[in-house]
Amino acid sequence: MRRDEHEAAYVEYVAARQVHLRRIAYAICGDWHRADDLLQTSLTKLYVAWPRVCGKGTEDAYVRQIMVRANIDEHRRPWRRERVTDELPEQAAPPDRDVVERSALFDALQALPEMQRKVVVLRHWLQLSVAESAKELGIAEGTVKSHSSRGLAALETVLADR
Repeated sequence: MRRDEHEAAYVEYVAARQVHLRRIAYAICGDWHRADDLLQTSLTKLYVAWPRVCGKGTEDAYVRQIMVRANIDEHRRPWRRERVTDELPEQAAPPDRDVVERSALFDALQALPEMQRKVVVLRHWLQLSVAESAKELGIAEGTVKSHSSRGLAALETVLADR
């Protein structure tokens, strides 16, 4: 493939998968702004590797792995962009019921420890197998099973109280 063909395939892939990948990024980090940053970083790294990845059918798995690793890297750096302000943002209109339920789910998901959250997202939202999840996270299959079990139990407890 020539460079312009690679670039066209990359643009087509990103256009088709961007919304889905943004949701995955949000599920991983729990903040839409950080999710946008994570997605941008991941897509930039994907662009560099695109000639190797293109056409193998593993593009989604490759991007998920980039996201997980980039999120880990971001947590290792001090967060210097936070600024304390005295002003509160304006209140938005009350959200509808689906938004409230989804928000409660994401809040409960963010309350989980990081590895449990990642395992729950990969296993139960993205429906990856135990082996695929273990491979993406670089942990043993038994660890995936225990994180999944504990994460789901914690989610059930938190969501049952609401």
